[in-house]
Amino acid sequence: MTSRKPPGVPFETFIEAQIRRAQEAGEFDDLPGQGKPLDRVGRGYDPDWWAKQLIEREKLSILPASMEIRREVERGVAALARLRSEREVREAVRELNAKIRKVNSRITAGPPSSQRLLDEDAEVDRWRSADRTGRDE
Repeated sequence: MTSRKPPGVPFETFIEAQIRRAQEAGEFDDLPGQGKPLDRVGRGYDPDWWAKQLIEREKLSILPASMEIRREVERGVAALARLRSEREVREAVRELNAKIRKVNSRITAGPPSSQRLLDEDAEVDRWRSADRTGRDE
């Protein structure tokens, strides 16, 4: 594809020729979303559409650290049930507690963190009492 328009050729003709050559070469075949409606059609104008799309696509969090740690602890505690040994559970609880300590010790924007440390023994007891069919200790 030529990067510059030749002199004397109207822009419309020049662009249409580039599109035609790309179509003939199959450069528009198998594009993602082919045959599907455009996401933004029918929605009102939102000046922050790109930021919202980036947050959704990249799974970013815009929560203050004090609120994000609560979500992370909730997910982490739920994940404990899938671990296969007591050692793994204790290690995961220690990692979560390290993250909680880090957030609790910092002065951050937003509400202060009130997340308590997890009780390692209580989490292990909860893990033991769950159905652990097929797990080794």
